Amino acid sequence: MWRRTFCSTTTAATLANKKWDALVIGGGHNGLTAAAYLAQSGLSVAVLERRHLIGGAAVTEELIPGFKFSRCSYLQSLLRPSIIRDLELHRHGLKLLKRNPSSFTPCSDGRYLLLGSDAEMNRLEISKFSERDAEAYPRYENQLEKFCRFMDPLIDSSPPEAHQGVSSFNSRLKHKLQKSEFWAHCLHQSVSMGQQGLVDFMDLLLSPASKVLNNWFESEVLKATLATDAVIGTTTSAHSPGSGYVLLHHVMGETDGHRGIWSYVEGGMGSVSLAIGKAAKEAGATIVTDAEVSKMMIEDSDRVTGVILADGTKIPSSVVLSNATAYKTFMELVPENVLPEDFSRAIKHSDYSSATTKINLAVDKLPQFRCCNIGYPEAGPQHMGTIHIGSETIEEIETACQEARNGLPSRRPVIEMTIPSVLDKTISPPGKHVINLFVQFTPYKPNDGSWEDAAYRESFAQRCFNLIDEYAPGFSSSVIGYDMLAPPDLERIIGLTGGNIFHGAMGLDSLFLMRPVKGWSNYRTPLRGLYLCGSGAHPGGGVMGAPGRNAARVVIDDIKG
Repeated sequence: MWRRTFCSTTTAATLANKKWDALVIGGGHNGLTAAAYLAQSGLSVAVLERRHLIGGAAVTEELIPGFKFSRCSYLQSLLRPSIIRDLELHRHGLKLLKRNPSSFTPCSDGRYLLLGSDAEMNRLEISKFSERDAEAYPRYENQLEKFCRFMDPLIDSSPPEAHQGVSSFNSRLKHKLQKSEFWAHCLHQSVSMGQQGLVDFMDLLLSPASKVLNNWFESEVLKATLATDAVIGTTTSAHSPGSGYVLLHHVMGETDGHRGIWSYVEGGMGSVSLAIGKAAKEAGATIVTDAEVSKMMIEDSDRVTGVILADGTKIPSSVVLSNATAYKTFMELVPENVLPEDFSRAIKHSDYSSATTKINLAVDKLPQFRCCNIGYPEAGPQHMGTIHIGSETIEEIETACQEARNGLPSRRPVIEMTIPSVLDKTISPPGKHVINLFVQFTPYKPNDGSWEDAAYRESFAQRCFNLIDEYAPGFSSSVIGYDMLAPPDLERIIGLTGGNIFHGAMGLDSLFLMRPVKGWSNYRTPLRGLYLCGSGAHPGGGVMGAPGRNAARVVIDDIKG
């Protein structure tokens, strides 16, 4: 069994022999990032990971002999460039494999749409459907890139939260200066964008993605292809207000300086976590797997002084950072009746719903798409990027979403298919391939069955394979085996409350100063010494690392004054 993990002689029991400066609950990429920055600052840090391997949702697992799956997250773009640089992740083995073309949408009428970083190719491809759209597309991309530049400093900063707790005059003054500097920078960015730019930006944030795309384009297949970025990982449709922000969130990343380019990672997404883990260990952090935290240790009703493991081991620490979801952190790890009632209520009733299922497949040949006789005997451009199945129109996405809202897995699911093995030769045997299916929409508790029923699960998987067969005849017969994670599996195995890949909804009511809840957006919590460093904190989900790094900076500031 191939596993990305650490062969460390440190056991959870030995951690109890000292008081740590910081403990990190959860060895996901954000927890590892926080640990790396804390250790680089000279603090003693230990990471406690429940599973047998580090990475959280960014893991590589060999579930079928010879086939290494990015079991949950499957593409890289959002990881902050400053983290890659600061932690020297390329030196620690991170190798990004750019995809070009980046998108392929086969159509049932025999046509197809390829999109990528080549502007001339995009123009030719889009003009097959609309000359007008081909002219508008570069302007659309430029506008989104401008908005992403506006967002960059917000992502890389702790939100300017109101000052919490009693502190010295110097601390309060420093806090006021930091807030003033933050808002002054935002004002400068706003002025540089101009009034029209700000109006366009607000329109994107507040509008349904369908409205945004309808204002730009007329071709259904182009709009639907772009709209998948607005619903990925959510329970909402492209017609939902605020889905425009999710669209922006998924294009604000980059690969090696190229904005909006998503890449595969050699060795799978576990290589991201492994590289961050190596950087953390090199800086002095201790990482322990098979170390499940069961409770926080609380002193004087409002200060966290360490953690208690599932085996009863008590590990003392000056501060604790939780990379678990906000719900897991505050509703399960914190004893009852120690948090303010309004805070607990807000955490409990946040939106953790999910409509996502991940299917990882081993296949003995590449899918051959009926519409795409390009003349490549092996991997062609249609296999390189994200393949959009079952979403030729926005209304198809809407129908699939509505069925899930009614408690039924979509009859024609929206599928994003990726085949990383066409670029990464380390994850499958020669001539065979690894395929990821990111599938929507699947309710957590379906009305017509249960995800615990093997026959029910098999029926849904075959529904997905049959849909792919419509575009790539014979696909089903190529499947050697598969691993399927429905929303309850994502919760149980990966630790994602409700199966939500973002640690909670990414609506406008759950972002920036409102994440995870109003009044506590700056990684601190009502319990002194406890910080949130996962995707449930600002700026949200995806393999970004920003919550981990930002939280570490706040902790360092608090400890070192």
